[in-house]
Amino acid sequence: MKTLVLACGALAGELVELVKLNDLTELTVDCLPASLHHKPALIPDALRDRLSGTADDFDRIVIGYGDCGTNGDIDEVCDEFNAVRVPGDHCFEFFAGRSLFAELQHEEVGTFYLTDFFARHFELFVLEPLGIVKHPELEEMYFGNYRKIVYISQAPTAELMARAQAAAQRLNLDFEHHHVGYGDLQTTVVQLR
Repeated sequence: MKTLVLACGALAGELVELVKLNDLTELTVDCLPASLHHKPALIPDALRDRLSGTADDFDRIVIGYGDCGTNGDIDEVCDEFNAVRVPGDHCFEFFAGRSLFAELQHEEVGTFYLTDFFARHFELFVLEPLGIVKHPELEEMYFGNYRKIVYISQAPTAELMARAQAAAQRLNLDFEHHHVGYGDLQTTVVQLR
């Protein structure tokens, strides 16, 4: 059975690694630019555009996005193309799993989450798009109600740990780390075999 996993570019590295680790040669991974993360309203049409040209080439399509702020529009795309979406509202939940993610949310709603991708690209995918690099006065507006950064790591290195800690220091937030590996994303991908 030929399967397409069409996902957010922020998951590309992890998906490619999961395919390799589990010898999932029947899976094709394709990713949209991670920069769409900043304009969630564009994600559904980008998915439609990509699927319009390739959907018929596959027996099964899996969408590797949470709802990502689209108010259910990604699920509408799934319905249009008979695709399924990886369960969870956010990539943070994909990795942490529903139970841990719910626990973390309940513990402190003012939590900013990082994955390996976001720890690696914190300035490029968080600070720059929010305008904080050019206008530091915006930092308080965006992060004033946050209390901590939780780094949900997949394959942490000393460099990624240092980057995640530096992000917390930069924003003057408490730091917490949970190594979760590939979590529910791995479970979902392996089940596609």
